[in-house]
Amino acid sequence: MSLVRMDLNISLDGIAATADQTPDNPFGEDWGRLVEAYTQTRTFREQVLHDTSGAGTSGLDDAYARGYFDGIGAEIMGAGKFGLHAHPDDPDWRGWWGEDPPFHTPVFVLTHTPRPPLQMQGGTTFTFIEASPTEALALAREAAGDRDVRIGGGPTMAREYLRAGLVDVLHVGIAPIILDKGIRLWDELRGLDRDYEVASEVSSSGVVHVTFTRTSET
Repeated sequence: MSLVRMDLNISLDGIAATADQTPDNPFGEDWGRLVEAYTQTRTFREQVLHDTSGAGTSGLDDAYARGYFDGIGAEIMGAGKFGLHAHPDDPDWRGWWGEDPPFHTPVFVLTHTPRPPLQMQGGTTFTFIEASPTEALALAREAAGDRDVRIGGGPTMAREYLRAGLVDVLHVGIAPIILDKGIRLWDELRGLDRDYEVASEVSSSGVVHVTFTRTSET
């Protein structure tokens, strides 16, 4: 059976969505620090920037970056990841990733604002839905077939899926920084680790990769 997977970058104090964005810098400096190791990988450069030169890191961070993309048949993301919070009144907004987004699968965007589907290059289709976590997951599973479903975040939506017990594998890359302000992943998730086998590896970048894999008993 296909798995429901989640991959997020967080700070040492658990922040997965930063809070220093400005109109001139819509991602903010903190976001760049949070995802620095990931964005330096060869896989990120190939999959997101379409850079086939071979540039980028190829160590442990890159191995987890490859794992992020491998085997995914559909994604569910929140409105914030698509950028609707920054462009709520722009009917022509097509996301952050250009005309060939790095997903190459059906993507279901959870939103209270209906929009027509967007069919992009490379096999990505954004479908905007208002649905519960379980309803959205049923749609994504059907679209994914025998491949896995990725819960793409942000952290508020991610917590809903974790609280509902719908995530089979959670990977967090913990960057060695303290942000203090932003949205924390772990709020209201006390005892989550009891339902999972937990393993960790430390990259030379200082990022701690922690993987939670649902145990067979749960």
